[in-house]
Amino acid sequence: MEFVKESVIRATPERVFAFHELPDAFARLLPPWENAKIVQPADISVIGSRAIIEQKLFGLIPSRWVAEHTRYEPPRLFEDVQISGPFAAWRHEHLVLPHPDGAILRDRIEYEPPLGFLGRLAAPVAVLPKLEKMFAYRHEVTRRWCEEG
Repeated sequence: MEFVKESVIRATPERVFAFHELPDAFARLLPPWENAKIVQPADISVIGSRAIIEQKLFGLIPSRWVAEHTRYEPPRLFEDVQISGPFAAWRHEHLVLPHPDGAILRDRIEYEPPLGFLGRLAAPVAVLPKLEKMFAYRHEVTRRWCEEG
């Protein structure tokens, strides 16, 4: 399955990419309504660097998410892949592309929900709305930092 969120940000691609390189970028991008704790932050510039996040799925089920950074091509692209966590598979590509008004920030996620066929059936109701809300928040946080300083 695929999810894509794209926004135009009125800043240079270098500035948009620089936001993601901040040591606390991931903490800034965690929506306040998410019940998640960063156990170990990752450095996106280090291939093999791992982020570890603990959360409670549906507010009840403890889950540990380990994501490894697998690509780093500044100021255009970085990528992380779930090593272990709530999804059957997860690959997240962060793209920053030039645009006449500044830059396009594109988050592209290829994922497989848990529970096989049942998970794929439930994804439009259980996964997609959560991704849409989370990435709307993340893009707004990024936009504010890049455009307003």
